[in-house]
Amino acid sequence: MSAAAEVSVPWGQALAWRLGRQLLDPVGSASAADVVRRLGAVPSMDESLAELAVRTRCTTSRPGELARALTAGTVVKVFAFRGAVHYLSAEDGGMYLALRAAGRQWERTSWVEYYGLTPQAWPDFRAAVREALTDGPLTVGELGEALAAHPEYRHLVPVFEEGAGTLVKPLTWQGDMGFAAPRDGRATFQRLDTNPHWRGIPLLEEAGPRAVEAYLEAYGPATRDALHHWLGDGLSAGTRRIDGWLAGLADRVVEVDVEGTPALLLRDDVDDLLATEPSDAVRLLPGHDPWVMGPGTQDEHVVPAARREAMTRKANPVLEGGVVRGTWTRRGDEVRVTWLDGRPRPVAAIAREVERLAGILGDG
Repeated sequence: MSAAAEVSVPWGQALAWRLGRQLLDPVGSASAADVVRRLGAVPSMDESLAELAVRTRCTTSRPGELARALTAGTVVKVFAFRGAVHYLSAEDGGMYLALRAAGRQWERTSWVEYYGLTPQAWPDFRAAVREALTDGPLTVGELGEALAAHPEYRHLVPVFEEGAGTLVKPLTWQGDMGFAAPRDGRATFQRLDTNPHWRGIPLLEEAGPRAVEAYLEAYGPATRDALHHWLGDGLSAGTRRIDGWLAGLADRVVEVDVEGTPALLLRDDVDDLLATEPSDAVRLLPGHDPWVMGPGTQDEHVVPAARREAMTRKANPVLEGGVVRGTWTRRGDEVRVTWLDGRPRPVAAIAREVERLAGILGDG
């Protein structure tokens, strides 16, 4: 990339292109799995928010589509960004897990001492976990009981009885298992390698550049800080690795000047960006929606500083033209919008979006 930007656009145009890429303006007609793939990852600590993040990007949808996609295997549910649970595409979500596993947490001295599992013992432990899940999904407690049949893992029974949160995370990063449908309100895990849609975990040197491109396809034009926020802060990929992958893509990535801010975009997307008109679309999104979490709440072009704390606390954002201008809440059948911006409140557009949201929330 040259020192001078090859393209210059205003933020309104840049965010409008991103709205299109994220199926928000215009709203898309893709399946739940395709929406997840487009976004890269959808946080799933709160299932209602995860489903709304997907359904608000679909012209037609039915309740439970995301859960059905998990059952069908077109999406997987694993520990991923920031150690939290996310939905990923079964087709290419493995590239994010390759980055997350690159830190090889199971080789750290503190890990070995706490769990009594050496790096040399880790492959056999993974194999035992897969074997235990062969006959179907298990809860954490049931998985611990199955592993207790192996004398070398009996010391881990108390760990599983306490939830085994940290221990099971690398097992999802390495593609050994992922979440299955809950049973009686309890989380269960299933093998990933028996899912016909699962493409596995690619090599790190292949996954890294693919992950950079996928981010720029969905969140471009993106600053370097935003890219490092997504892959570095989110997946612990490491600054040097990310910069190296980006350098290797020099012929595919261009620098875009967005009102004085250097940003990155795939060369193939430049013409589409230049042809995009600024958007005034109003969208009501769930808390911690990928629109906000992808670039990070510190990105003031999306989240003005005065609204950052609300977005961090999982308030539901109201967007106008891609910028968080307010919040919304639901009480019973009523949706209330709080406008927090000095710009005039777009009353008609808000009413149309509230009606669209009501159709989604009330569709049973």
